[in-house]
Amino acid sequence: MGWGDLGVFGEPSKETPNLDQMAAEGMLFLDFYTASPLCSPSRAALLTGRLPVRNGFYTTNGHARNAYTPQDIVGGIPDSELLLPELLKKAGYTNKIIGKWHLGHRPQFHPLRHGFDEWFGSPNCHFGPYDSRERPNIPVYRDWDMVGRYYEDFKIDLKTGEANLTQLYLQEALDFISKQQASQQPFFLYWAIDATHAPVYASKQFLGTSQRGLYGDAVREIDDSIGKILKHLQQLGISENTFVFFTSDNGAALISAPKQGGSNGPFLCGKQTTFEGGMREPAIAWWPGHIPAGGVSHQLGSVMDLFSTSLSLAGLQPPSDRQIDGIDLLPVMLQGKLTDRPIFYYRGNELMAVRAGLYKAHYWTWSNSWEEHNKGIDFCPGQSVAGVTTHTQEEHTYLPLLFHLGRDPGEKYPLSFASDEYQRAVEHISGLVQQHKASLVPGQPQLNVCDQAVMVSAQSTDALGNLWIKIHFIKCQCWEGMLGEEMHGHVLVASLIRDRADPSFPF
Repeated sequence: MGWGDLGVFGEPSKETPNLDQMAAEGMLFLDFYTASPLCSPSRAALLTGRLPVRNGFYTTNGHARNAYTPQDIVGGIPDSELLLPELLKKAGYTNKIIGKWHLGHRPQFHPLRHGFDEWFGSPNCHFGPYDSRERPNIPVYRDWDMVGRYYEDFKIDLKTGEANLTQLYLQEALDFISKQQASQQPFFLYWAIDATHAPVYASKQFLGTSQRGLYGDAVREIDDSIGKILKHLQQLGISENTFVFFTSDNGAALISAPKQGGSNGPFLCGKQTTFEGGMREPAIAWWPGHIPAGGVSHQLGSVMDLFSTSLSLAGLQPPSDRQIDGIDLLPVMLQGKLTDRPIFYYRGNELMAVRAGLYKAHYWTWSNSWEEHNKGIDFCPGQSVAGVTTHTQEEHTYLPLLFHLGRDPGEKYPLSFASDEYQRAVEHISGLVQQHKASLVPGQPQLNVCDQAVMVSAQSTDALGNLWIKIHFIKCQCWEGMLGEEMHGHVLVASLIRDRADPSFPF
């Protein structure tokens, strides 16, 4: 979802009354960022409080390449990382994730092995349907048990966009909150819906109700669901003891427009880029009786701050044995105090840009490749800026492109290299970059290697009655530019039977 998708951020159709009301009753963050312009790394950063380059959710197989966790990925969130729910357990919290996990598919990466007590959702997004033996549809889980698959048991109609998944996720949230209130136990709920991710979907009662097409229908349903969750907290009498934060994992994908694309407001480009449209997110904090109503903050915030802020709310300290990039936002929300901090814009393994105050310096620019662009894939449709939205990777480390985001939020007019303003700002930001890189210990990249999709090409039975199958493996494509490769072999079926506790057993 993009910065410009909410009425409170200026979306003209005003179709998000509940989120707008949430902002009126809480605090609106105008300068809030994700940690990556893509889903998986952003979610890893939210739950660890650490940049993807630290927690391992990046690839080194290509410079500045975005990577995520498709069905066939081998990697996932490392055991060495401490996730927010793992730490909240120490304070007696019950933790549940509803919706999209996207931090690894193998059992060792299962959310219930990383601090969550309950899960209803999918390890991936609804990219399919794959609908084949080699690439089956995405599974949906309740805790450890697969309860069905997208497009099969959990229908998504690609022609109409109809699906009731958001309603299922809403009811799961309401039931969980009710259960926790009845037990008088503190809880952490990570409600990670994916309705605005292409292919976009909405429930039947919301289809055709928006002026913005199917994407707008999905946004309206999300808005309605959040309104019901907040009302439920109030009806149960626990709203003043419950902190709620709404945000997104990356900017809206503009390439899906007009029917399935969102809005990033006045900002340049969208998802997959490190321009403002790819990484600046809608963000609203709500805590009646604590956060003054109607607050608007220009604090530079990050999804990683939710890690540190949540620990602070639970009376816990962040781990001291690792670098934590998130800051505690409670002083901002409760006292209006601002913290001076930079924002680092990473794309894969490369630091592309840095923001300090109102200044943003680009050390690398790249929208997407000419090859993709010539196929009609454009991350900046209708927003081409000469020398900025480049289709080749352009380095500016010696003379960064500098923008004043207060005067130029759309990043269209870089400041003159010769100006005193440029010299002062770049000198300050360069010092921040040197300090950051000096303390940076990159994590082992988890998104370098894909699994091997197995395809059966023949089978036979030997004299002992053992069934043998002839297989060939096709390496999947998990990042841009990887070439397919095939291998062949024979496997005795009996040797494939493993206990589910075996960490190498695939989902």
